[in-house]
Amino acid sequence: MRGFASAVRRCPRRCEKKLRWRRPRHTLKGRQIAGEVERVGLRLQLRKQQAEAEDIVLPYGDQSEALTHPYLARAWAKAGADLRVPAPGQAKKVAILGSLDHVTRQLIVHTSRTKRSSDFVAHLEQLDRLYGPRPGQPTKPVVLVEDNGPIHTSKLSLAALAARAHWLIVEWLPKYAPELNDIELVWHDLKAHHLAHQTFVGIDAALTRSTGRSTKPWMNSMQNARCFRWPNHESLPRRYPP
Repeated sequence: MRGFASAVRRCPRRCEKKLRWRRPRHTLKGRQIAGEVERVGLRLQLRKQQAEAEDIVLPYGDQSEALTHPYLARAWAKAGADLRVPAPGQAKKVAILGSLDHVTRQLIVHTSRTKRSSDFVAHLEQLDRLYGPRPGQPTKPVVLVEDNGPIHTSKLSLAALAARAHWLIVEWLPKYAPELNDIELVWHDLKAHHLAHQTFVGIDAALTRSTGRSTKPWMNSMQNARCFRWPNHESLPRRYPP
């Protein structure tokens, strides 16, 4: 089998046959309930129309993490170059809980050393300050899109959501359907463009890089406010060879 693979890579006619040497990727589609994914996808399309008409606020919520060891991503290099990134010691991580506003592209993040229900409640308190009811001011309904992760469905989290039911509605995503959550694009961009190929001396350095100042103008407000505007995925920079 190894000899056959080597022969395929050396085959001079593979381009003429429109063949490429590729690596397969994992897929969750075999674990999805197709009807449920389609139903929720249609509901989210309607929710987006409501948000764009300024009838509701539509944040997409999820959690991720930043590591002191480097994330590895594709990079251009000279042929034959040996690309290696140092990864000394034991990797440490910091949890990042965030919500991405569909219309304004504002990303609100809460960082913690843990990823627990109490951290999710702390993130809900951030949403309170931004979208919660205020005396003498009109309040838009907020539809928070979340998956069925354990920190979202614990007793503590459900009680916190129930206490906000008069202004906050949760749109639960079906299992194994990350493609329905717009914030997944943010986490991908963070790891592929801002944390990739970098080794951090400590967790504070990784935290500063993932949620602090950056050369990107739309990340400059992250240092103190813990929120910034993230562009639509169509406007994210594309990587071309130098």
